[in-house]
Amino acid sequence: MSAAWPILGAALALGIAAAPAAGEEVKAAVLRIDSPRDLPISRLDLPPDDLGFAGAALAAEDNQTTGRFLGMEFALETRAAPPEDAAEALDTLKAEGIHIVVVLADADGTLALADRAGPEMLILNAGARDERLREEDCRANMLHVAPSRSMMTDAVVQFLVWKKWTRLFLIRGSHPSDEALADAYRASAAKFGAKIAEERVFEDTGGARRTDTGHVLVQKQIPVFTQGAEEHDVVLAADEQDVFAAYLPFHLWEPRPVAGSAGLIPVTWMPALEAWGATQFQRRFERLTGRPMREEDYQTWLALRVIGEAATRTGSAEPSAIRDYALSDAFELAAFKGQKVTFRPWNGQLRQPVILTDRHVMVSVSPQDGFLHQVSPLDTLGRDRPETACTAFGG
Repeated sequence: MSAAWPILGAALALGIAAAPAAGEEVKAAVLRIDSPRDLPISRLDLPPDDLGFAGAALAAEDNQTTGRFLGMEFALETRAAPPEDAAEALDTLKAEGIHIVVVLADADGTLALADRAGPEMLILNAGARDERLREEDCRANMLHVAPSRSMMTDAVVQFLVWKKWTRLFLIRGSHPSDEALADAYRASAAKFGAKIAEERVFEDTGGARRTDTGHVLVQKQIPVFTQGAEEHDVVLAADEQDVFAAYLPFHLWEPRPVAGSAGLIPVTWMPALEAWGATQFQRRFERLTGRPMREEDYQTWLALRVIGEAATRTGSAEPSAIRDYALSDAFELAAFKGQKVTFRPWNGQLRQPVILTDRHVMVSVSPQDGFLHQVSPLDTLGRDRPETACTAFGG
C-alpha cells in the first residue's frame, strides 16, 4: 500500500463540517521579539539562531500534508525583530494580509502586540508565561499556547505533595520575574497543602558566572548560604533569570533534592521524551533541523498546529472562525503528551500536561494521579474558572 494512503485516510476521517473553498489560503506568521538577556550559566543552554522558527518549519510541513488533500494552502512567514521594531514588524505582516500571528516575546511585548493587532487579528502567545496575560490583562484576540507560571508551579508542587515532600525551602532570585515565580510557588503550596518552611533571597550581584574560578566560589558560597535552614524535605528554586539555581544540586549544606528552576524542572517539552509517539516526532524534527527540539520550538509548533486543525475543521482561514472553533468544545489536538489538548474558554489558555524532568529523562508528568477535577484533571494546573479575573472571554 502506498505511504500516502494512511495520510489520505486520516484527512478523510476528519469529517470536515464545512468544506473549504478551492484554493483557500491560510496565512500565518511567527514573530519572535529578541530582547537582550544575560548569557545562560551553561553554554549547553545557548539559544540557537532558529529558536522557535525550527518548530514552525515542522508545523508548516504537518499543516500542508493535511491541507493539500482538503484544497487548503498554508502559507507561513517567520520574522525576528528587536523590541523597538516589534510594532513595525506587526504592521508589515498586517499589510501583507497576514492576520494570524504566533508571538514569541516577553509579557509586555506580547501584550503590546495584541493591543496593536486589534480585533481583526488573532495572536497566539507561544512564549510569555506571566499570569496577568491570562487574567487582568487578557485580550479577546489572544490565545495562550505557552503555559502560565501557575501551571508550571502547580505541576511541580503536585509531584512533591504526591511524594509527601511537603516542607519546602524556597530560594528565590532578586529580580522581579523571580519574585513572580516565587509568588506562584507560594500559591501552589497553599493550593495543595504544602508548607514553605523558610524563604531566602539570593542576590544577583552581577559579575562573570562562567570564569575559571566560578566553580570554586560556588563550592564555598552555596553551602554557607543554605546553612541553618528550617527543617525541610526539598529545596525549591525560583530563578527565572538563571543566576544561581543550577549550582544548588550537590552544593547544599544539607543533602536534599532540588526542584523548580534546577534539579527537577517543569517543561512543556524535552528532547529525550519517547512516550506517546514522541520518538518519531523527535526524529522528524531532528532530520529537518539538525538539532534537538526545545520548548520554544514545541510551543511554536503547537500554536501553528492549533491554526491548522481549526482551519481544516472549519474550512475557513478567518481569524475569528479559527479562534471560535479553538475555544469550542469540539476542538482537540494530539500533542504527543499522552492526551489531547484543549483550550480553557474563560481565558484562552491551552490545557496541557507538564513534563517533570532532570533534563536527562522524564521523571513524571503532571497532573498527578489523585488530583481530581470536575471538568478535567488538566484544570488542576493553573487558575480555574472560579478564580479567573479575565472578562474578555465572558468569564
